[in-house]
Amino acid sequence: MSRGVIIQASSRNNGDTHKMVSVLQEHTGYDIINLNKKNIGHFDYEFKNAQDDFKALFIEITDKYETIVFATPIYWYTMSGLLKVFLDRISDFLYREKDIGRRLREMRMAVLSCSNEVSVFDGFLMPFEKSAEYLGMEYLGHIHTCVENDTISKEMELMIKEFANKRILAHV
Repeated sequence: MSRGVIIQASSRNNGDTHKMVSVLQEHTGYDIINLNKKNIGHFDYEFKNAQDDFKALFIEITDKYETIVFATPIYWYTMSGLLKVFLDRISDFLYREKDIGRRLREMRMAVLSCSNEVSVFDGFLMPFEKSAEYLGMEYLGHIHTCVENDTISKEMELMIKEFANKRILAHV
């Protein structure tokens, strides 16, 4: 099993979130999956989206990795819609093929957020923390990053590396 994967959930493939993901990837060696390049429909109780990219992607993630880092810009004070849809679709494996969904119990989760603000809003982390708890995943924590003048500061790079060392790689 490979160590980990960064799931990038931004509407811009090479935007600010990707800049931060690149720093984290360089330090951890984790693979990157870009949700913007996947066809993942919304959850529905009739499973009309069973033929989209989600099932194969979820099985690949739970087969190959021990740690998932969700990387999201902050849109309208919360995670991106791409990431929300991805998390909603985990319900596919809570209703059907529960054995596949239970693979998350052996996994770890961390979050990298990105915006032009220096902090996150109250309540931003609750969906991640509660989802990890509900799914039986070990929650490794969160790092909030911000871009200044379209660049990553040396201080921000150092913060990402420290987060990776103390929160993500320390658990491998």
